[in-house]
Amino acid sequence: MSKDHETLRTALGRVGAWTFTFDDLLPDRIAHDVRAIEAMGYRALWIPEGGGSNDILTNLGWSLGASERLTVASGIANISAREPEVLARGAAFLGEAHGGRLMLGVGVGHSYSTERRGIEWDRPLGRMRRYLDVMDDAESPWRTAPRMLAALGDGMLRLATTRALGAHSYFSPVEHTAHARSVLGEDPVLAVELGVLPGVDDETARSRARAWSVHYLELPNYANNWRRMGFGDDDVADHGSDRLLEAAFAWGSPERIAERIRAHLDAGADHVCVQMIGAPDGDATTDLRRLEELAPAVVGL
Repeated sequence: MSKDHETLRTALGRVGAWTFTFDDLLPDRIAHDVRAIEAMGYRALWIPEGGGSNDILTNLGWSLGASERLTVASGIANISAREPEVLARGAAFLGEAHGGRLMLGVGVGHSYSTERRGIEWDRPLGRMRRYLDVMDDAESPWRTAPRMLAALGDGMLRLATTRALGAHSYFSPVEHTAHARSVLGEDPVLAVELGVLPGVDDETARSRARAWSVHYLELPNYANNWRRMGFGDDDVADHGSDRLLEAAFAWGSPERIAERIRAHLDAGADHVCVQMIGAPDGDATTDLRRLEELAPAVVGL
C-alpha cells in the first residue's frame, strides 16, 4: 500500500459528513456550520457541485478557512464547470494554503448539466481521461492535490486505480461497495456516500427517501447501476421500490444507522460520508442537529 493511499485514508477517517446546504446559506452561517461539524468529531466534510451549486473551489476554500483540522472534500468537482488547468491550480493552491487538508473529488457530472453548456454527453470515460491529462500537465508551484474519481461503473473504477488515489460512490447499496472494492483492488481508497434519516419511522423514511430519489433514478448512470446490482426495472421505476430504498438509505436509531455504515466498511469501504435526507421543506439547522445526534454512534467506527 503506497504512502499516498495511506495518508488519504488517515486524512478522511472512517466517517465523514456530506452536505448540500451550503449553496443556500450566507458565508457566516457556513463558517458556523463547518466549525460545528468539526467539533462533532467528523473527520471529513464533503461538499458537492450540482447543477445550481456555487463554485466548488469557492465553497472548498471558505470551508477550509473556517476549520482547523477537517479534511474538506469535493464530491464532486464537475469537469464540465471549468477548464482542467483552473481546477488543477486552484486545488493545488488551496491544499498548499491549508496544510494539505483538501481532497479533490472529480466527476463527469450528468447529461443535463453538460448539454446546457454545449458539451456532448457521449463517452464520459474518454472525456475524463482527456481532462485528467490536461490537469496533470498544468504547471503549478504547488504540490498536486490528492484526488479521487466519482465512479459507479467498472470503467471509471478502473480508471480511478491508475489516475487517482481511489474512487467515490454515491447513492449505491452495500453490494456495490463490495463490487467496487473487487474492481479497485486493495490499495485505492474507496469512499461511499450514504443517505441517512435518523429518528424517523419506516413510513416517513420511505416517503422522504422516495421524494429525494426521484431525480437520481431518472438519470441513466444511477438507474443502470442499480440494475447491475440485481435490481429490476420495477425497482427503479416510480421513484424507487421499497426494496431499493431500504438498500440505498439507512434510517431509524443511531445504532441502526451505524450498522449500515459498518456494513459498507466491512464490504470494503475505507470511508463513509453520511448525508442527512430531511423533509422537502427542511432546513440546515435541523440537518446540523441530526448530524450532532448521530455523531456519538458513528464517528468512532
